Amino acid sequence: METTVNGEPRVLATDAALDLIAEIKRDHPDILFHQSGGCCDGSSPMCYPTNEFMIGDSDVKLGEIGGVPVYISVSQFEAWKHTQLIIDVVPGRGGMFSLDNGREKRFLTRSRVFGGGEACVVADVSGRRVI
Repeated sequence: METTVNGEPRVLATDAALDLIAEIKRDHPDILFHQSGGCCDGSSPMCYPTNEFMIGDSDVKLGEIGGVPVYISVSQFEAWKHTQLIIDVVPGRGGMFSLDNGREKRFLTRSRVFGGGEACVVADVSGRRVI
């Protein structure tokens, strides 16, 4: 599976997400992301120690952010394959088992449909540009 579409990465991270990744890596050097499919933690990107999450044959690697691999289940990938995922950070509590929990900020997935290579601009709820 290609980690780009028309030269654009399937997954990106905002500066805030890269900062939180670096913070978590100080405590847990080897981590990965798995894009949650819903249920208890909604559609949050979950961050786990690499040795505590089993990547299966039904998981697809979207790419890497901050040197950390990002996976999604093949069934969810089928629904999201036309979108670029942008991992961001917002105030709040992370998923119960995710390493962002307890840090008073959490990862959040934003997305946009892949187009003709246009620049990706993401704004937070106040309209402030975040990437």
